[in-house]
This record gives sequence, C-alpha cells and structure tokens, in this order.
Amino acid sequence: MKASPNDQLQILDVQRMDFQVITLRNKVLALSEIAELLANTQRSAVVRDLSIAAQTEISDIKRELLRSEADVEQVVTRLQRDDKRLSDASSSPKELEKLQHEVQTLATRRSELEEVELEIMLRMDSVKARLDELTAESQQLAIQCTDIESRKSAASAYIENEIASILAERAATVATTDSALVDLYEKIKASNGTGAAAFTAGRCNGCHLAINNVELGRMKTLADDEVVRCEECRCILVRGAK
Repeated sequence: MKASPNDQLQILDVQRMDFQVITLRNKVLALSEIAELLANTQRSAVVRDLSIAAQTEISDIKRELLRSEADVEQVVTRLQRDDKRLSDASSSPKELEKLQHEVQTLATRRSELEEVELEIMLRMDSVKARLDELTAESQQLAIQCTDIESRKSAASAYIENEIASILAERAATVATTDSALVDLYEKIKASNGTGAAAFTAGRCNGCHLAINNVELGRMKTLADDEVVRCEECRCILVRGAK
C-alpha cells in the first residue's frame, strides 16, 4: 500500500490525538470529585441509618416514659388518698399506724419511681441530642454533595470541551488524509489499540521494540510513499517523524 509521506505523518497526528482523547476520558473517570462523592454518599447512608435507629429508640423510650409516668401517678394517687385518710379523725390508732406505714412505703416507692423516670428522661435527652447531631451532619453532607457535584460537573465540562476540540481537529485532519490509509489505521487501532507509531532510532514507538536488521535493510530500499508495518505490533510505522 502506498500513501504520501505527508499523509503518513497526518495519520500519526491522528494517533496522537486519539491518545489524547483516551487520556482525557480516563481523566474524567479519575476525577477526585468522584471519590469525594462516593465517600459523601456512603457517609450519608450511614448517617441516615443511624438517624432511623435514633428515631426508633426515641419512640421506644417515649413508651417507656409513659409507663413510668403512669406508675408514678398511681403511687401519687394512693398517697393522696392515704393522706386524706390520715387527716380523718374517725380513724382508729391502729388504722392510723397502718396508714402511716403505708405512706412511708409509698413515699419510698415514689422516690424510686421518680429516679427511674429521671433516668429515662436523661436517656431521652441523650438520644435526642445524638439525633440533632446526625440531622446537622446530614444537612452538612447534603451541602457538601451539592458543592462536589458542582465541581465535578465543571471539571468534566472543561475536559469534555478539550475532547471536543481535539475531535474537531482530528476530523479536519482525517478529511485531508488518504481515506485508504485512514481505513487501515482504524482497522489496526480497533484490533490492538495502536494504529500508527513513529519509527525512530531503529525502534517502533508503538511497541517500543527494536526493528531487526533484516527488516531495517528492507525498509531502506522502500520508497518514501510505501506504507510500512511493524512486524511485532503490526501498526503503521511512520518514517520521517520527528
């Protein structure tokens, strides 16, 4: 196959641009914002689960507190009844002694139940405080997520603009390059990823292997417009590239 030296140099430019596009697309996939967003999303999921657990715990504690309040109220009612009976002058000394003992017992029980009630309320306050912290963190994570998404979009857009510019230059170069050479390049590139490479210092810059002496001797006899292929990687070997 034959193609002018200029066309061969242009196909090498096409290869260079294709490498640039691949590099830039990999850069998009490796944006630091992607890792930040993943970490943010994972933490948000953890905070959401912890918040749900805290809300469930608060509901359980509320039920426990209602039971405790009911127990205290029951004892208070009995105390009020006994106090009223103690003030009743018609009660016998024996009844009064019994009532006084019951009042003391109820007072002790009330104190114990109120301590339990206080402990439950303190637990409630602790869980509510934890839920408030989780809510605040969730809101902060949402703000951070919006910021990360914005930075990611901006960075991606910048790189995509670079890619679009390179692809436009590539299209213009391909349009002025021998179509048969372009077709060959595309076929080789689709097969092994590299369609063309420069021949410099006796090596193929595609596979970076040295060309054997026999092939070097044969290449010296070929006209400048003869298309040469690397024996190792089979890409178009462009002579005269700088």
